Amino acid sequence: MAENFDKSNVNEAGNSNDSEQSLEDAVESSHEALQEKTKSGSPSTERVQRPHSSPPRFVTVEELLETAKGVTNMVLAHEIVVNGDFRIKPVELPEDSLKKRVKDIVHKAFWDCLSVQLSEDPPTYDHAIKLVGEIKETLLSFLLPGHTRLRNQITEVLDLDLIKQEAENGALDISKLAEFIVGMMGTLCAPVRDEEVKKLKDIKEIVPLFRAIFSVLDLMKVDMANFAVSSIRPHLMQQSVEYERKMFQAFLEKQPNSLDFVTQWLEEAADDLMNQKYKNALPAGGGATGSGDSPMLNPVAVQNYAYLKLLKWDHLQRPFPETVLMDQSRFQELQLQLEQLTILGAVLLITFSMAASGISSQANFAEKLKMIVQILLTDMHLPFPNPDLLRNLPCLRSPEATVRSTWGIRSSPKRAGGGCCEIRSPCQL
Repeated sequence: MAENFDKSNVNEAGNSNDSEQSLEDAVESSHEALQEKTKSGSPSTERVQRPHSSPPRFVTVEELLETAKGVTNMVLAHEIVVNGDFRIKPVELPEDSLKKRVKDIVHKAFWDCLSVQLSEDPPTYDHAIKLVGEIKETLLSFLLPGHTRLRNQITEVLDLDLIKQEAENGALDISKLAEFIVGMMGTLCAPVRDEEVKKLKDIKEIVPLFRAIFSVLDLMKVDMANFAVSSIRPHLMQQSVEYERKMFQAFLEKQPNSLDFVTQWLEEAADDLMNQKYKNALPAGGGATGSGDSPMLNPVAVQNYAYLKLLKWDHLQRPFPETVLMDQSRFQELQLQLEQLTILGAVLLITFSMAASGISSQANFAEKLKMIVQILLTDMHLPFPNPDLLRNLPCLRSPEATVRSTWGIRSSPKRAGGGCCEIRSPCQL
């Protein structure tokens, strides 16, 4: 009998652990859904309602392209500084897209042409030599200034003039060149690419080998770009503020009305603070009154209040201020988190005020309730909830709570997930 009692305890503990694990997985998925929602739900940055200020000035195409290039560089530098997890990823075209179909057709035609040339008697190496030249330039781009020995080795072995002479005299061994290229790729690649390079050694045919070499080289380019990003991040962090200030100043000189929405945003914040001061609602240190009847506002207080207004911004109806436009998705995520925290606090307050002591005094009851409410609020701005999240909701059922409470709680398989709880009144027990 004691043995059966121990087994039942083990089973209850296992069920509790499974419930907690499913709850943690649901919370993680809710965080991911929140991030995806803020990214996908970001409205277009197209300006629809421009306030009246200085008249627009005609710009040339060259000025427009130069400005677009400057904006792109500033956005990239800002993202590298702000986002510590920023990584460059390989471009993956959708399967059914026109670009991917055109790319596949062109690549297939090129590799078929190379296969035909190498199958001739004697073989023609025109395309192959061009590919070797591209591979040579790529390998040299991976080298650092101190890699003198590797640079000399690549330049000596992949000498295009010598390779052309060997091809004309019928003495070219393309397999040895491919073997040298694969070995050099193994020397220069990141440890994460060792498996891909190792697979290249198992390919014996020349055309599939060259095709796989270029595929791995593209991945190595991405790795080198990410290494460069991580290397320059500390320098960008030191210069980012001054750099962005200069860029916005340059935009303002070319287009005097390019910061109209920032001006409107700050003016509204100043007006709100002024109205609050007249109503004696401003804190004691929020502003300083000057001589006369008109009070003077502290610029820092205006700026802080303006940033608080961004947490209640209507992103669908109002254009976002230009100076914080690059962080609009982050402000949207903060706004959603603020709304969820507000609702969560209200739910906890009402629950602990109305629930019986047998429920509210349970261990980890508050934490589980917070996690469940957080999952339920993930799709609060969507017309329909996500059923996958609801299926992962655990039950807060406890035998002690059921005995002590005036309300009975039992499992209801008809509800979402099959493990949620159904509350019954005493007359239904």
